[in-house]
Amino acid sequence: MVVIHLSAECYPLAKVGGLGDVVGALPKYQQELGVTAIVVTPYYDRKFARDNEFEVVYESEVRMGDKNLPFQVLKETTDKLGFHLHMIRIPGLLDRSEIYSYPDETEQFIAFQLAFLEWLLKFKDNPDIVHCHDHHTALVPYLMSHGFKYRFLSTIPAILTIHNGQYQGWFGWDKFHYLPETDPWTRGVLDWGGAINPLAAAVKSCWKYTTVSPSYLEELKESSKGLETLFVQEEKKGSGILNGIDTDVWNPVTDPLLTLNYSLDNVTKGKQENKRALCKEFGFTLSKPLIAFIGRLVDEKGADLLPAAIEQILSVAKSKASILVLGSGNPAIEDQLAQLKETYKKDYNVYIGYDEALSHRIYAGADFLLMPSRVEPCGLNQLYAMKYGTIPIVRSTGGLKDSVIDAAEPEGYGICFPELDVDSIVASVTRAVDLYANTSNVRLLRKRMMLLDFSWNRSANQYIDLYNSLK
Repeated sequence: MVVIHLSAECYPLAKVGGLGDVVGALPKYQQELGVTAIVVTPYYDRKFARDNEFEVVYESEVRMGDKNLPFQVLKETTDKLGFHLHMIRIPGLLDRSEIYSYPDETEQFIAFQLAFLEWLLKFKDNPDIVHCHDHHTALVPYLMSHGFKYRFLSTIPAILTIHNGQYQGWFGWDKFHYLPETDPWTRGVLDWGGAINPLAAAVKSCWKYTTVSPSYLEELKESSKGLETLFVQEEKKGSGILNGIDTDVWNPVTDPLLTLNYSLDNVTKGKQENKRALCKEFGFTLSKPLIAFIGRLVDEKGADLLPAAIEQILSVAKSKASILVLGSGNPAIEDQLAQLKETYKKDYNVYIGYDEALSHRIYAGADFLLMPSRVEPCGLNQLYAMKYGTIPIVRSTGGLKDSVIDAAEPEGYGICFPELDVDSIVASVTRAVDLYANTSNVRLLRKRMMLLDFSWNRSANQYIDLYNSLK
């Protein structure tokens, strides 16, 4: 079976969030299970592209509106990532250093998709599956089904995975001319609310769509930025498959970024030594529970509530805990979190930005990981934390609901809260502080979490089963 994954991100060549982690891991595990996995991304002028060898495997040009765009398809020559990596380069559009936030982002990703389809037309043997990820690739299922030029591709099953339904790729009808000719009636497939909506078009056109957790599949029917009725109408196409983690990268036994590697057998010593190094680095007291937040500082992650919650925790709890924040995002939230350092120097610190190595050290050294998310389609951070024996404190939504069982429940191991407000965050952290005092219980929860299987083997098999159902 040959599967092509089409994505804007893929770790380690280009990553902003969970999308990059998934596309960097799922194909590798599928390859190990006997699938020929091909990943196709835009070309990015970043470290990975500069440090590795690529060969040009295809060159042509593609029409977008009134322009002919020359493009190249480059293949990484060694398959060092565990799958076949290709990047599409278009001068001026797909040769940049950043992934998002360019003023012509719509043109950027339309060109990427059109170039991919042009290349696909020239394949000697069609792939068995074209697996698209998020709205950046969501026009492909529509064009494979309805584009005059691509009609013979319509027999190839097109799958869409929705990593975050809040982002849909909307653009105006003034850019419709960028797309190749289709049946006139299919304009209704593109339209949602008077604009072209790629995500909606893909849900209508694809053979199957998946979400990155079972709970998120249901939540999209209630909250999806205007697409609620569509997800109800198309629910028979949907499947929820919980993401996994790449245990080659996220494993405290082998992780080269840790102060001391550890396993289930020496987790207490291992976490203590990693915490000791982290406390020295950020000025914390070793004996206090260390609570961490890692993620984008945006409302979606509940980060707008963090400044008030942290202030209340550290003032009311009278310095019974230490708090460390790693992330970037909304400048106003960044400023508020930075200002708190002056007031709570001994028990609070923040690193504005993102540092992959630091995130590994935090997962290993923190006692608890806080995830007060408003929306969390799957969440990977809680899975990383549990692999490293760090107890998650989560709002029960999306994939957090599917992967974290409250410690008060039989075989539970985390701290869960249903409502999202400052008081709920404070109460949950207070509960964590109380739990930390019970050393034997903390050890039990750590071992219980570390025995859980959230590897990609489980999820990769579920995707393969889905592919096989379309044969």
